[in-house]
Amino acid sequence: MLDLYHHELKLFADPSRVVVRPFHLPWQRTSDAPSRTEKLVAEVLAMDMRTVRAELGLVFRDFEARHWQTRKVFVQRFGQIADHLGLDASTIRPEKQELIGAYFCHEYSYAAAALMNPSVVRHPDQSGLSNGAIRILMSLRSVGEGHISSIAFREGIISPGRGFELSPEPPFATACHAIDLAVARQDGPVTVYRHQDSSLSGTVLFPITDAQRNGLEDLRLVEFTHTDGSVEWIGTYTAYSGREIESQLLRTRDFASFDLVPMKGSAARNKGMALFPRTFDGAYRMIGRQDGQNLFLLESDDIGTWGEGVRLLEPRYPWELVQIGNCGPPIETEEGWLLLTHGVGAMRKYSIGAVLLDLKNPSRVLGRTSQPILSAADEDREGYVPNVVYTCGAMRVGDDLFMPYGVADSSVAFATIPLRELLALM
Repeated sequence: MLDLYHHELKLFADPSRVVVRPFHLPWQRTSDAPSRTEKLVAEVLAMDMRTVRAELGLVFRDFEARHWQTRKVFVQRFGQIADHLGLDASTIRPEKQELIGAYFCHEYSYAAAALMNPSVVRHPDQSGLSNGAIRILMSLRSVGEGHISSIAFREGIISPGRGFELSPEPPFATACHAIDLAVARQDGPVTVYRHQDSSLSGTVLFPITDAQRNGLEDLRLVEFTHTDGSVEWIGTYTAYSGREIESQLLRTRDFASFDLVPMKGSAARNKGMALFPRTFDGAYRMIGRQDGQNLFLLESDDIGTWGEGVRLLEPRYPWELVQIGNCGPPIETEEGWLLLTHGVGAMRKYSIGAVLLDLKNPSRVLGRTSQPILSAADEDREGYVPNVVYTCGAMRVGDDLFMPYGVADSSVAFATIPLRELLALM
């Protein structure tokens, strides 16, 4: 029997975590009359300064203590509106600029509905730690109003003896921003930036392009080592437009800027892709699920283009007969590539299992667990989506596997699994 250790810490949805986001009114004119955006700006420009200061004072009284650098955010948002409308900012009083910016912003509770489906990697900063400790960085899928998913981050430390703690969340959360909103609204690559004074634990990535409009879902983050030895953090996630899904890449070398890049090819039309942490003879490899039921091994010379793969694994055991999928990028061990999987069984119950693949030839399956290593416990069944446990990525810590996982699409729990015991089950 597997000696799985459950940490006491658990994360839940939190409606008090809010950010200031752009509020959009239609830009287009439906006739010769001004657009709603033009009308609103004209109303503020026509206000006398006494009214402007009174309205601005009310805004700051209500919101300044709840957000980071609120005035700066309003001015930045005004700049975007001014660029679009062709306004000469030098002729507009600073207070009016701030008020216009405020009218085109809104407060959004990014994790009010659910917090789930985490992945974890080594933090890029490993300085200042005691012997044997590792700093980690975790991604989380946070769900807010309108069931819109975004990507949040949390930092933490794993210490010897299975110690684990998360760094405190800062009082303010900030949304990453794109420099050029016109480019961002297109469906090509876009780069977003973390505010330089915001910590990663207070940073949120929101949908920007039309293809992402309804969510950035289930980021599977991996520390990727290139053939020249350089390191890049790459994640696959599902972009959801509200009608269609596609897989995209998140790429970063410093977690200060993030490239959000659509992928091409037939495999990119599916969700649940997971990248191996290095190349094989110059080729990239992924684990994917192209038919909604089985696992496939994909190979490509171009990290941004993925075609049909070869079938790797089919459902075999009762707990996975509906479908199987990956639960994050493969993890390299001396015995082989450890791939966490999820299986869906009767009553759409999700469980987590594992597979071992050959190091040199990952199309060769060395073993798999016949029983789940983790399934929804009685006390963990209730939530936004009941009877689900799910992870988007674990990491090796010495002789253990550290695995954060979502529970009922509502909360995040943490488990440590002895690697030797896990491998013995296959």
